[in-house]
Amino acid sequence: MSQFNAPSVRTRLVREADRAVYDRAAAYRILDEGFICHVGFVIDGQPFVIPTGYGRIGDSLYIHGSAASRMLRRVDEGIAVCVTVTLLDGLVLARSIFNHSMNYRSVVILGTAVAVNDAKEKLEALRLLSEHILPGRWAESRQPNDKELKATLVMRLPIEEFSAKVRQGPPVDDEDDYAFPTWAGVIPLETVAGEPVNDPGLDPAREIPAYARQYSRKR
Repeated sequence: MSQFNAPSVRTRLVREADRAVYDRAAAYRILDEGFICHVGFVIDGQPFVIPTGYGRIGDSLYIHGSAASRMLRRVDEGIAVCVTVTLLDGLVLARSIFNHSMNYRSVVILGTAVAVNDAKEKLEALRLLSEHILPGRWAESRQPNDKELKATLVMRLPIEEFSAKVRQGPPVDDEDDYAFPTWAGVIPLETVAGEPVNDPGLDPAREIPAYARQYSRKR
């Protein structure tokens, strides 16, 4: 169900405001299709942007990594973060090189993340991260042991202050350029899974599971 989320001063789009999306359900569809988020933060005046996997439960985004990670350890100290997810849908070729563009969907989330210390929530978050990437895999894999859980830090970021931005459709040229003699249009792009490749050490009798054979990022 759609739910309009009033943008804050920091998340309201000013440039190309017509591409802004403040609907929570639309933003969640983008998050649920993506693989990787980029986490931006500042330490001692130095900006960092780190790519990492993520997963979502309700209005919370979960990220994880090594307990020794400088990023996660500092994020757990309460510093502000900016999390971005972008899906590239196509290359937009206009008649004018200046008007070339890309079709995309993106979400930006601002906030403060906290470490997940509850053992049950932590395990559920890790299951979520696995299922976000490959649904069905968690149940068929060895579960994390105590040593692995202790070496892993999971962070929860409330999805409260956010906005999405979407560009779709054909190129937009200046009126005078429509007569320019060159091809114009869109080259669609999408993530397509190839044929699964068996591990060389796999039992030859082991069949490829359906979730691997039929894998798709479409939601």
